Amino acid sequence: MKNANPAVVGLAGFGLTTLLLQFHNLGWIGLGPVVAMGFIFGGLAQMIAGFGEQKMGNNFGYSAFVAYGAFWIGLGIIWIINHFHIYESNGTDVGFYLVAWTLYTAIMFVASLRVHKAMVITFGTLLLGFILLDLAHFGFPSLTFYAAIVLIVCAGAAWYMMAGIIINDLAGKTILPFGNKIID
Repeated sequence: MKNANPAVVGLAGFGLTTLLLQFHNLGWIGLGPVVAMGFIFGGLAQMIAGFGEQKMGNNFGYSAFVAYGAFWIGLGIIWIINHFHIYESNGTDVGFYLVAWTLYTAIMFVASLRVHKAMVITFGTLLLGFILLDLAHFGFPSLTFYAAIVLIVCAGAAWYMMAGIIINDLAGKTILPFGNKIID
């Protein structure tokens, strides 16, 4: 009996929560669904997937899913404590939070070059999205729109990988290719 690939849950949670936040950033939905999914699917489910990747010996997946699960839980906590006026974070505070995650994402982007092209697209768009959000929080708020568009592509790339893992496994052959590594 083979082990299931925990990445399908991690990618699903990352993609869905990222997509919902961009819908919010575009003004299409309120923050409520993003907070809920940030805690449960983007946060908890991704962390569980990361611990599954650790058991599989995949350091890349382990780091990515546990870290970004923590990102979503942390962001959710920022929103909750702001809402209840426990400790209010302004746009600059959140900007520095995002800058720290941009730096982590840059490391993961470099690592993704040794995985496959679909991973490079996911982390490349995530890195670009974070950079645009950083700039939006430090004086260029109009860049939030462009960040949202880039991050919708990022969410789609994550779901493409999720779909590929599931569909390719069920088909017993490659239906949705991921592409080769950029760097060996």
